[in-house]
Amino acid sequence: MDVANQLVAQGQFTIIKQPLGFIKVLQWIFAIFAFSTCGSYSGMLKMSVECKNRSESDLGIEVEFEYPFRLHQVYFDAPTCKGGNRERLFLVGDYSSSAEFFVTIAVFSFLYSMAALAAYCFMLEKYRENNKGPRVDLIVTAVFAFMWLVSSCAWAKGLSDVKTATDPERVITLIDACEERENTCKEVYDPKVSGLNTSVAFGFINLILWVGNLWFVFKETGWMALFGGAHVPSQEKQPAPDSFGQGGYGQQDPYAGTQGGYQPEYGQQGGYNEDGGYNQGYEQQPTSYSNQM
Repeated sequence: MDVANQLVAQGQFTIIKQPLGFIKVLQWIFAIFAFSTCGSYSGMLKMSVECKNRSESDLGIEVEFEYPFRLHQVYFDAPTCKGGNRERLFLVGDYSSSAEFFVTIAVFSFLYSMAALAAYCFMLEKYRENNKGPRVDLIVTAVFAFMWLVSSCAWAKGLSDVKTATDPERVITLIDACEERENTCKEVYDPKVSGLNTSVAFGFINLILWVGNLWFVFKETGWMALFGGAHVPSQEKQPAPDSFGQGGYGQQDPYAGTQGGYQPEYGQQGGYNEDGGYNQGYEQQPTSYSNQM
């Protein structure tokens, strides 16, 4: 407990209030949303097959599927409407590559965002030493931005294929009994894919966050000086100008010594003489009593 308190006391949590740290918090949160909505999905579709001989009908054929969407391994049993026999059928397609790639990028983004936040809060000076940390951070951020673009587009296409492959009307065409006119086949329940649609949205939100974060990380690298600017870290302020050396009190008063008027000489000394009179220190000529007479 003491170690945790020391870490909290030494942390520089004000960085979270600045764009560099705040965006990292958003990246960490939305990465969780992305891999949780996709990786935890499970759906079900339901169909009915009504045979000419009602005793052979099956009005509740359920087909369940889940992440990582290896649909070619998902099977169900349907009636043949021929003497009570049943046939085992498999769905079509394997969309695990795009789904797993999307989840993998989300998990690694979550881990890197958490590590970067720890570096910002507890090792900020080490992070900025010789600008090595910001430059590595910029490269990694650019890689993740590109990966989010690729993975989100791939998963959006994969999700479209998953929807097509799990459409009950499409699955009904796999059943041989449904090809005969005297048998009636229809869908009962469509799979709910709103969670998967949300995962795609979170993927593109992550893309926007990582692309936008490139600018704030770039400002920390010091490369701004190459474009005529000066490198100033985001949470540090520029030092105040030397008031006594730059246009401050060190400048000569333009009115001093150029205009007439009373200009006291502070170097004069005054005091009391031996006779009790006050001597101001002015160099006055002694008054001669002989001249007065």
